[in-house]
Amino acid sequence: MLRLLNLELQKLLLNKTSKVLIFISFILPFFIILLSSLKINVFGFFTLELGELGIFNFPIIWHLTTFFAAQFKFFFAIVVVSMIGNEYSNKTIKQNLIDGLSKKEFILSKFYTIVFFSLVSSLLICLLSLCIGLYYSSYTEASIIFQETEFLLAYFIKLMGFFSLCLFFGILAKRSAFALAFLFILFILEWITFGLITWKFNADIAEKIQNFFPLKSMHKLIDQPFQRIAMSKFPDKETLAYDYAVHWHEIAIVMGWTALFVFLSYRLLKHRDL
Repeated sequence: MLRLLNLELQKLLLNKTSKVLIFISFILPFFIILLSSLKINVFGFFTLELGELGIFNFPIIWHLTTFFAAQFKFFFAIVVVSMIGNEYSNKTIKQNLIDGLSKKEFILSKFYTIVFFSLVSSLLICLLSLCIGLYYSSYTEASIIFQETEFLLAYFIKLMGFFSLCLFFGILAKRSAFALAFLFILFILEWITFGLITWKFNADIAEKIQNFFPLKSMHKLIDQPFQRIAMSKFPDKETLAYDYAVHWHEIAIVMGWTALFVFLSYRLLKHRDL
């Protein structure tokens, strides 16, 4: 595993574009620190400081940071499809296979890289959340600090699933631009299917089925935290209540898609004439 991972990391770090995109994908989540220190002057009457509103308290901060950090996943998605596109355009895939790397090892090297970067990103978000939370949070008890850290697991699974989908589209299309276009097409198809099911049955059934779709299931792992923040400020508003928790069946669905995308990538490469 380490040999395959090391091989892939060397390829990425030798590519200037990949290095820049990897750097951006790791740096952007740290803009959450700027968000925490943001001060908004409201027409000169008073200054609103987000860090003092309690939104960075434990345990809600785990929900907040993982949700915002997940929005930057597209940058590393470009890296994933690019590393496949470069293999075909530079013909390094054929050279690797000639040098003794099997097609299974080739796919595994890509998947290990996906897992590695997803894990590194999750650890960075963990440290970032701890630092901001310890500075702003009113709660310092260990039982509260580490409550709801399952959002970190959901974040890791979400990244791994999304990048595995990018890997499959990269193998399928052979070109980065086409692979990214497939992502957009899949997004459109999911919503068209949702609309058709809603028209044929009803919105509740359509939503339950939609939650099994690849992109939607990944999105559902970490629901938006804004309604939850509003709930904490207006606890008497029952209309604001919603289920924001991380559920194990949602994790299982995304892990199932991840395994399928990696398997399909291997099958596609195995039966393709290079």
